[in-house]
Amino acid sequence: MLPIALGKATRLIPLIEDRRKSYVFTIVFGRSTTTADATGEPLHEADVPTDLESRLPEAFARFAGVMRQVPPMYSAVHHDGKRLYELARAGKTVERKSREITVYGLDLIGYERGIARARVACSEGTYVRTLCEDIGVALGVPAHMGALLRDASGPFVLYESRLLDEIARDPEAAVISPEHVIPFPTIVLDGRGASDFRAGRTIALPGGAAAKHVFVRDSSRVLVGVGESVGALLAPRKVFV
Repeated sequence: MLPIALGKATRLIPLIEDRRKSYVFTIVFGRSTTTADATGEPLHEADVPTDLESRLPEAFARFAGVMRQVPPMYSAVHHDGKRLYELARAGKTVERKSREITVYGLDLIGYERGIARARVACSEGTYVRTLCEDIGVALGVPAHMGALLRDASGPFVLYESRLLDEIARDPEAAVISPEHVIPFPTIVLDGRGASDFRAGRTIALPGGAAAKHVFVRDSSRVLVGVGESVGALLAPRKVFV
């Protein structure tokens, strides 16, 4: 599931406060790889312990909350002006700084023949591949990520998504309004007020401050921009001309 902003809507992305992600994935035990997923070359192999399934809940519990995580070499993180994956493809390995992440929930869905199915809710910037590797290390078994499906990204969820062929058949039906995503109230300005707002002028806030930030629409209900209430005034913060 991949959210896409179109045209001027790209300017609203920084206003989305909910940056949490949710994934359904599998952990394949018994083998680690160069990329930490199924596309990489094998690194280490070992037999999967017969008692592994019973040990998984305790191991999962250790990976909930705030922690530090080192980005994998095969990632888009920058290092001295280059992406890490570019260095990895050139056969280089560099030291990476750990970053703080938060795992809000990590649940075991099922287990069969050395493969665990799981769901995680985590902060932006969390690498599930690395999480799989680290769980394997905690259990003393090499592991890598098998399959991965992102089923939520902030306010966007998989069941509201459209397939590419569905979008092609009816593009307008795939577009959702900003109010559906960002919980700002909406105010409507008359012709003069909307014109002044579009010109970047601070105007009198009609009806008092409903919230610090509001969506602004004109009398035709066309989205004009985002305003910020400053006392009894409304200051333009993002204007769509």
